[in-house]
Amino acid sequence: MPEYTARIDQETGRIDKVAAELFSEVSRSQVQTAIKNQRLQVNGQVVKAKYQVQPADVITLVLPEPEPIAAQPEPMDLDIVYEDDQVIVVNKSQGMVVHPAPGHLHGTLVNGLLAHGQLSSINGKIRPGIVHRIDRDTSGLLMIAKTDVAHKSLTEQLRQKTNLREYVALVHGVISEETGTINAPLARDPKNRKRQAIVTGGRNAVTHFKVVERFADYTLIRCRLETGRTHQIRVHLQYIKHPVAGDPLYGPKKTLPGHGQFLHAAKLGFIHPTTGKWLEFEAPLPDIFAETLAQLRSGEPIRLVPNNGR
Repeated sequence: MPEYTARIDQETGRIDKVAAELFSEVSRSQVQTAIKNQRLQVNGQVVKAKYQVQPADVITLVLPEPEPIAAQPEPMDLDIVYEDDQVIVVNKSQGMVVHPAPGHLHGTLVNGLLAHGQLSSINGKIRPGIVHRIDRDTSGLLMIAKTDVAHKSLTEQLRQKTNLREYVALVHGVISEETGTINAPLARDPKNRKRQAIVTGGRNAVTHFKVVERFADYTLIRCRLETGRTHQIRVHLQYIKHPVAGDPLYGPKKTLPGHGQFLHAAKLGFIHPTTGKWLEFEAPLPDIFAETLAQLRSGEPIRLVPNNGR
């Protein structure tokens, strides 16, 4: 069983919160479950979740072995833009998770793809065929590998930055520049493990943007990824003080109503793994995105809503 031990130095607060921060690979809900099951001890004693840590406390956390999981085929309607014997290009809907994870085993894109047909085996039983991901509440285009040959080729194109990934984003505020490049390293936020942050010494991350249209309080832009870090566009745009509208993690306290961030993977291009031909695809904006833009163009005011994630 995985066991974690740490000694309190300057940390303060409830044991469940502090333990989740000390053991970054463990979620707070896992810590709380461990406390209920008496798998967390402080100085050799079982404690409650509300226990306030003290200097020199020694925390020991023992987690059960994770149950092996495998994605199961689930027939569903998928928006397949292109398919041949090597690759699939799919337009993922907003709200759909890309692949299963503990606590979210069903209804993902991978579940639907497995029911649709063959996928590469390189990423095992949880992420078969998945070469790159987009966030649950980001819509748009993904390239999927049906064979291991295709998977290796598409992964190498990502590494060499020879593919094309272009997003459309609606952001808060009016960007004065016509174009720009954000070059800021990313890593997990040390204060919140669910978020990414600009961190010195983090992984290199570069986003290029171009203004498409300006409104009274918003700007529509296109973003081109040079790297593909977790939440990259969302964090980079927050960093320049133009967070993506609707973003529950990085947006302001009040934002535009919708189903998550107004971010859409609109254009995707890559070299076909076996033919060598350049393929390029574009997906239209989701209805909620297009309707919001039409409302902004009309000058009709949009009532902001509380950002539940903030």
